[in-house]
Amino acid sequence: MAYLQFKHPRMAVVAVASLAVLTIGLAGCSSSNKTSASDYGIKNNKVALTTDQIKKNLDTKIITTRQDSQQALTAQYKAAAESDRYTLASPYVKINPYNASPLTALVTFKTNESVKVTYTVVGKTDKTSLTNTVKGGYTKSHQVPVVGLYADTNNTVKITTITKNGKTTTKTLTMTTGSLPKYIEDATITVTKNDKDQMEIGKNKLTIMNRTTKQPFAIDADGEVRWYDTNYSQHTIEQWSNGHIMMLSKRDVNSDVYNDLLETDYLGRVYQEYSFSDNTSSSDSSSVSKAAAKSNKETTVIHHDLVELPNHNFLATVSDGSKYKEDTMIEVSHKTGKIVKVIDMKKLLPKSMWSHYQKGLDGKIDWLHQNAVDYDKNDDSIVISSRNQDLIMKLDYQTDHIKWIYTGKQKSSWPSAYRKYLLKPAKGTTITGGQHGLYLLNNDDKHSANSEDFMLYDNNIAVTNGNKKTSGRYSQAVQYHVDTQKMTIKQTWAYGQSLGKTNFTPVIGYAQKLTNDNVLIDFGFKNGGKESNIIEVNQSGKQVFNVTMKSAASKAYAYRAYRVPFYNAAYQFDATK
Repeated sequence: MAYLQFKHPRMAVVAVASLAVLTIGLAGCSSSNKTSASDYGIKNNKVALTTDQIKKNLDTKIITTRQDSQQALTAQYKAAAESDRYTLASPYVKINPYNASPLTALVTFKTNESVKVTYTVVGKTDKTSLTNTVKGGYTKSHQVPVVGLYADTNNTVKITTITKNGKTTTKTLTMTTGSLPKYIEDATITVTKNDKDQMEIGKNKLTIMNRTTKQPFAIDADGEVRWYDTNYSQHTIEQWSNGHIMMLSKRDVNSDVYNDLLETDYLGRVYQEYSFSDNTSSSDSSSVSKAAAKSNKETTVIHHDLVELPNHNFLATVSDGSKYKEDTMIEVSHKTGKIVKVIDMKKLLPKSMWSHYQKGLDGKIDWLHQNAVDYDKNDDSIVISSRNQDLIMKLDYQTDHIKWIYTGKQKSSWPSAYRKYLLKPAKGTTITGGQHGLYLLNNDDKHSANSEDFMLYDNNIAVTNGNKKTSGRYSQAVQYHVDTQKMTIKQTWAYGQSLGKTNFTPVIGYAQKLTNDNVLIDFGFKNGGKESNIIEVNQSGKQVFNVTMKSAASKAYAYRAYRVPFYNAAYQFDATK
């Protein structure tokens, strides 16, 4: 997932290594045909549902509920933008413009001369100010989306205009905000290390705390909350190439089902809303504990991840509505909201891996538990992570043909036709266990045709095929290099083993490689989920940032943590459109 996404890190990451272009083809398999297990010599691999039935079960569509409810507000901001009444000396200011993002504001004004605009939210300490330049170049009409205010504070915000000949004019505004909501205020943030000179924070970067459920928020280097959304989210927050964010929410805060995917922005304006049927939702709690599975009623449709494709459609991990869960992907058209492609992993992997897997406490069979997907634009392929098979693999996106597989599952236990796709690990290379957050590095069309690098968070819990000798002793961020000509894999960097059992997390977690080569690691389910520990380390393993979030709310730990720019260069707010 490599655009300006959080992943990418998943948000605005500049990645670091090489990627593959080599496709390993099957005899008789052309690019116009879809691959299935029968192409690998697997017979009687009939699955529960047809593609048409899966599409019907998910019933995806575009709805306009939230856009309709925001029409009056957008009309108000459009009128302000078109009015000659507001100037830099006396601008229009609206804090929390869409009633969903209380630490943001919209500032609107006109100037007699064409200028470009920069704003700064003044920080409380060194290197905590946020500065952004408004997209649009030199204009006379200005709509400034301000992000990064402090809660319960009289914030100082400086708006600066710059003419083409370099003349600057600054207006200082005071913006008063309210207190944090309970689910964020109760999430106690403790920073024990923040070497700001060594951290990757730039002029406008914050750390998003993407929680498993409840309200997402972002903190600065001091651990101060500088953004949050009042909508509850579940697992999924991604920044799109246009600077918008995709957030999985629910239509009613009291609902138990997360099936409302929002294309929104940091101000809370909704640009698109995708609806999914309640019937395909499932609970993810059985991966945590029996008690959680019994007590939790919340379910979700898009359960772990989604990524923007080059055509701006999105590819999401879903459950298909059968007795099996979390083993299907769908591509959804951004124009129509309809499913245009389905990948059912039961059709690609041996039947022995899924047909006899034990049911969970929710009555569903969670044999794969796919928790990551990333698109490789170098060779039009995807990489995925399977927690419950301790497996990572790469597929040709057009044909669904397997390119490579890495897992601790013994070679002899694979049907013979699969064995040539198994990567051979170099000495000292970690076999992953229950891993999360797999994504590619340097996903930019400019790298070697036979090698690729990727980052993941290795929980190091042997679910089915992990390393039983080390399982449960530590969790770590790991970077790997794959040589697709030699079909080998090599571990090139790791951090976490030295922290031992203290930072072991049986579920969730994330690792993001930052632009300065530091790595931000989310030990999300530390101490049985009572806390999340986010650590930024350099390539030598020196910690430069260490923050712990302790939360009193159920399922409010950090599923992923991302260091992201607020906001990115592609984003532009325009109430007239």
